[in-house]
Amino acid sequence: MINMSEALNYFKDDELAASVWQGKYAQDGESSPDDMHKRMAKEFARVERLYINDNEIGKKLQNHGILSNYGRSREELDEVKIYNFFKNFKYIVPQGSIMSQLGSKSIGSLSNCFVIGQPEDSYGGIMMKDEEMVQLMKRRGGVGIDISTLRPEGTNTSNAAKSSTGAVSFMHRFSNTTREVAQKGRRGALMISIDINHPDVIEFIKIKRDLTQVTGANISIKLNKEFMEAVEKDEDYLLRFPCTEDLSGTSNTPYGELVKVYNKYEEKTGGTDVFIKRIKAREYWDEIIKSAHGVAEPGLMFWDSMVNYSPDGVYPQFKQVTTNPCSEIGMQAYDACRLIVTVLLSFVKNPYTKEAYFDFEEFYKVNYEAMRLSDNLIDLELEHIERIITKLHND
Repeated sequence: MINMSEALNYFKDDELAASVWQGKYAQDGESSPDDMHKRMAKEFARVERLYINDNEIGKKLQNHGILSNYGRSREELDEVKIYNFFKNFKYIVPQGSIMSQLGSKSIGSLSNCFVIGQPEDSYGGIMMKDEEMVQLMKRRGGVGIDISTLRPEGTNTSNAAKSSTGAVSFMHRFSNTTREVAQKGRRGALMISIDINHPDVIEFIKIKRDLTQVTGANISIKLNKEFMEAVEKDEDYLLRFPCTEDLSGTSNTPYGELVKVYNKYEEKTGGTDVFIKRIKAREYWDEIIKSAHGVAEPGLMFWDSMVNYSPDGVYPQFKQVTTNPCSEIGMQAYDACRLIVTVLLSFVKNPYTKEAYFDFEEFYKVNYEAMRLSDNLIDLELEHIERIITKLHND
């Protein structure tokens, strides 16, 4: 059992902080975050020792001049030093799943958020993403998914229904899955995004005006420069599916009507139908603003900028697909984020005085060690992944 009185004492009688720590991060037998910090320090130090003892790695770094002056002169990062970085949340704070799962007996991930990409445009593809969400969320992971690959409402299907209910209809499935999965007092976290080019985007824009709909997810629209210029100039805009289709030179079509313009691969068996829908860009923008004022969603991702200003955008195989649930970072399919932060306030000396200054030298040293711990965290996560895979095989 967890001793709540010690936790309250640690947080100076802040009941909210004590209860959040107790409910989300404490392991059995831990009385305060100090026990948690010792637990984490022990695990980080265990991996660090593997590299300290590997003299070949050290020699290679030294010979290639990779290490900085501090890197060459620093002392070994042992359990006590790591604990002192964590102590009182002073300098380095491993976040979320690391505090909760590292060193625990439960089978959980050390990653906080995942992007599972885009579903294949079939029920099998949708069900596969639903299964992936469950397996990640039950192990404390938040999930981001982009539904721009799902065909628009009213388009043909090869099943008994004969036509699709549209991309937006499957938001309910993913939202309900998120609400179903229990995570030790922490409900699931989900981001659903869609491209502004998608013909169903207006339904996406409006869906959360009904406060009973899609209550298990955050939602965001991936905007682009072409659409925003059309808004600015009050011009027509062509929605399209597939959303990445180049429609330059497309002839005029009626407003608001989904039109099949051609089959991209009509000489082949099957093929990909291409659909367009002519709209007034500013009318859709006004609906976005109305939803933002009314229910604070959907969020907006200026996707061109996010991709172009991110180093991974240079490589097609690493290109961002969507974001994690809090939109902190765009990620490729099956990417994950493990969070470790440094506390900037701790490097401000003589705070709230005329002599206040920021200690950049100390900041450099602590961040060096934080990056070292981040590397060690990958090894620790691989251990947890092995446990998860073993569990899945046993299931």
